[in-house]
Amino acid sequence: MTPDEADCAPMPDQTDLGELVAYLVRSSRLSPAEASRVVHEVLAFLDETVEDFIRRRHLALQAQGRSNSEIFTQIASELGQRRFRAPAYTERQIRRVIYG
Repeated sequence: MTPDEADCAPMPDQTDLGELVAYLVRSSRLSPAEASRVVHEVLAFLDETVEDFIRRRHLALQAQGRSNSEIFTQIASELGQRRFRAPAYTERQIRRVIYG
């Protein structure tokens, strides 16, 4: 476990998720299957690691035709706005995550 992972709360167990699904069904027009899918999709989104986020965003921004310099600057800015506690990455550190 990395230091960043130690700072994150563990994901809820299936009992907690069942209560959340039931709440969504009661409070919205979602069916139980739809509510369950939404909960699992949100949890998958929130479970993304810093490294996975960096790689995913690099590919998305690269597909838009942006230069690596622009991409690294934007990713560094976006990291501070994400739900995980990410340290301030330098462009060099971001490059290392992407290219190894």
